[in-house]
Amino acid sequence: MAAPEQPPPEGSKPLSGLLGGIAQAAYYGNADITEELLRGQLYPETAPEEFHALRAKMGGLLQSIASADMDLNQLDAFLTAQTKKQGGITSDQAAVIAKFWKNHRMKIHESLINQSRWDNFLKNMNWRVDLKSQSRHIDQINTPVAIVEMELGKKGQESEFLCLEFDEAKVSQMLKKLSEIEESMTLLTQTT
Repeated sequence: MAAPEQPPPEGSKPLSGLLGGIAQAAYYGNADITEELLRGQLYPETAPEEFHALRAKMGGLLQSIASADMDLNQLDAFLTAQTKKQGGITSDQAAVIAKFWKNHRMKIHESLINQSRWDNFLKNMNWRVDLKSQSRHIDQINTPVAIVEMELGKKGQESEFLCLEFDEAKVSQMLKKLSEIEESMTLLTQTT
């Protein structure tokens, strides 16, 4: 017979909520989550200075954990060190942080990656080959052209579309440049 599951430590729900609020504000861009809101909802009996210190400590720990993208072994070692440190955290707090990270690691990691993108990225690309039916120069009629449509954007934002037309020479030039990029990337990945 399996042992009954232990009840969560006293104060784990407010701490879990605080970590969730910190994540919402820091990683998911929810500006509505303020320190005052978190204190009022989770720690109404706590003095503002005391809550500010707790929030700063938990925010710093979560930032360290997230920026290192700690796996569960690294997290365990990190939290154990934090419990032994003067002015650190309790073992109950460490358990709550570990559970929170286990449940939110992938989403926070994805958010950090999206925040670190400084510009648009290629979401999709479509192409087709047409024959030119109109041109200023008669010798260009019925020549093949590649039409390339690229969808550019940031996750969660509306896309922009870029449409390009290439003749055979431009396609060859583009393929040569892409081949050079591929060679450079291969060289970099082989040396690391």
